[in-house]
Amino acid sequence: MKVLCFGSLNIDYVYRVDHVVRLGETEKSEEVSVNCGGKGLNQSVALARAGMTVSHAGMVGKDGQGLLDKCAENGIGTQYLRMIEGRCGHTIIQVDGEGNNSILLYGGANQCMTRAFIDEVLEGFEKGDVILLQNEINLLHAIIDKAYDRGMQIFLNPSPYHEALEKCDLRKISCFLLNEIEGEQMTGETKPEKILEALHEKYPSAKIVLTLGKEGSLYLDDAGMVRQEAFRVKAVDTTAAGDTFTGYFLYSQAAGMTPKEGLELASKAAALTVTRDGAMDSIPTMEEVMQYPWEEDQV
Repeated sequence: MKVLCFGSLNIDYVYRVDHVVRLGETEKSEEVSVNCGGKGLNQSVALARAGMTVSHAGMVGKDGQGLLDKCAENGIGTQYLRMIEGRCGHTIIQVDGEGNNSILLYGGANQCMTRAFIDEVLEGFEKGDVILLQNEINLLHAIIDKAYDRGMQIFLNPSPYHEALEKCDLRKISCFLLNEIEGEQMTGETKPEKILEALHEKYPSAKIVLTLGKEGSLYLDDAGMVRQEAFRVKAVDTTAAGDTFTGYFLYSQAAGMTPKEGLELASKAAALTVTRDGAMDSIPTMEEVMQYPWEEDQV
C-alpha cells in the first residue's frame, strides 16, 4: 500500500502578539519567525514522523527550495513535487499569549495544479493505496474523481472550508477528518453528536473523525461512536495540532489499529505539538509521543 499526500506547501510568517488584531487596529509584534508549513506539508511531516512511508505531491514557487529541502530532511518522497514560476503559497499567522492563532492564507503555487499534473501523479497509484487531501490547492474535485477511479482510499481534511468543496463529490470520500467549525459549516449543526449524525446520514460509507480541541475527539462509522478525551498540557502554540492529529490518525489506520487506539495516539501527538512553538517544527516523532507521560513542564 502506497500513501500519498497531495496538498499545499507554504512559507509561514508567524507573529507573536498580545491578542489577535481587531478591525481597524494596529498592534505591535514582539517576535516574528519564518517557517516551512502548509496543511499538506504539515500532514506529510506528521505521517513521516509517525513512521509512515509517504510521498508528497504539489507545487512550489521559485522561493520554495527550503520546502523541498524540508521534505527531504523528513524522508518524504519528493518525486511528485514541481517547482514553477512565481511565488510559493504563504501564510501570515498571529499567535496570542494563550497559544491561539489566526491565519491569513495566500495560495500562490498551490493554486497552479493542472489536470495533466494530476494525471501524471496518480498514474503511479492503484486500488487500495491511500491519498490524503486538504482544501488549500485548486482542482481538488478533479483529484478526488481521479483517485476514486483508481480505487484509492481517500482521506479528506476539508480545511479551510470554502466554495471549492461544493464542486467535490464527497460521496467518494473514505474518511473525513475535521474540526467542529468545519463540521458546522458542512452540516449547519453545532452539537458534536448532531454533526456526526448529519455527516453519517449524508455519507453513510465514510468514516468520520471530529476533533473538538480541549473537549477531545469523536469517531463514527457503522459500528458506532468512539470518544477520546484530550490530554491536558500547557498550550504554547496550537498552529499544527490539527495537522498532527490527522497524520497520526491516518498512520494508525494504515497500521491496523482500532479507532479507539487511533484516537488515543493522535490525541497524544496533537497534545505534545501544542506545547511547542511553530507549526512543522512542533510536530513530534513517534518516539517522543510514546514517552508519555511527558515532563512536568509540558503538562
